[in-house]
Amino acid sequence: MSSKFYTVADVAKHVGGEVMGDGSVTLSAFAPADSARAGDLTFAENENYFARAEKSAASAILVATSVSSSSKTLIRVVNPRVAFAKVLPLFFPGPFFAPGVHPSAQISSQARIDPTAHIGAFCIVADGVQIGPRTVLEGGNHLGADCVVGEDSHLFPNVVLYARSQIGDRVRIHSGTVVGSDGFGYVFDQGRHLKVPQIGNVIIQDDVEIGSNVSIDRGALGSTIIGRGTKIDNLVQIGHNVVLGEHCILCGQVGVAGSTKVGSYTTMAGQVGVAGHLTIGSQVTLGAQAGVMNNIPDGEKWLGAPAQPDRDMKRIFVALQRLPELSKRVKELEKRLEEMEGEGEK
Repeated sequence: MSSKFYTVADVAKHVGGEVMGDGSVTLSAFAPADSARAGDLTFAENENYFARAEKSAASAILVATSVSSSSKTLIRVVNPRVAFAKVLPLFFPGPFFAPGVHPSAQISSQARIDPTAHIGAFCIVADGVQIGPRTVLEGGNHLGADCVVGEDSHLFPNVVLYARSQIGDRVRIHSGTVVGSDGFGYVFDQGRHLKVPQIGNVIIQDDVEIGSNVSIDRGALGSTIIGRGTKIDNLVQIGHNVVLGEHCILCGQVGVAGSTKVGSYTTMAGQVGVAGHLTIGSQVTLGAQAGVMNNIPDGEKWLGAPAQPDRDMKRIFVALQRLPELSKRVKELEKRLEEMEGEGEK
């Protein structure tokens, strides 16, 4: 936790908010309403949260612009959750990594490492690697030949970059993730699966964050590309030559098969599976466990497996819920029909 103190006015300026009450109140921490103490800042994004926050010991509350209080100092903002995200780093700054190379790291003489970068214990940095200013390799990282990592990026322990991977600025890659592994490419020949050499690479653009245990395969030819600002959750698989647009969201256990192209601002909920060689538009939403086997135009929402437009799939869901009732009615009708046929035979 930070040892620095901020006034309410300082915090309001930082988030572009408006102070209602005493702007000179000193804040030393951020806490949820249920455990807040004097000197703490808390936030409330709805009426229920605000009722609890107003009863708490917190010295100030981040709230929406429409909220008022007779007992608490408020910082009123357009979006309390966005302000919450901006405020937390003030009170909980990330750890500091001193510039330099740990003695146990193995660094090629042909690598170029900015003197402000941090190279942690047991890292391996191969020939031709370039690492930019203030970038952190926490430890146990392996960077293959000719990888490039930009400024202010952060590789958590045991991240692996295969040869020629390109990582932009302000990229965060969490533990266990592998970037640039072989794409899943085989051809069947004379009773066996013959491997197709994967000679491309991976390009990860600026401001991307990738969770833990993610696999991003390099292109068979050309590049697999992760667009600027995209966020990828844990346990995601990205196939070879996939292109993800800018500011996409991929939730846990998503799988995108090779050569699929995805537009910008598209969201894939948990366990979505996308077949290969498809085109998924921009601002598309894919519901949890959707199995996508068709191209999808811009702006649409698809659900189900196989996935269909949400309006169609919702009608199917409703029909499926009625199946037990329909089955019972069919059996009753069949029984009545049999009885009628028996009476007719008499």
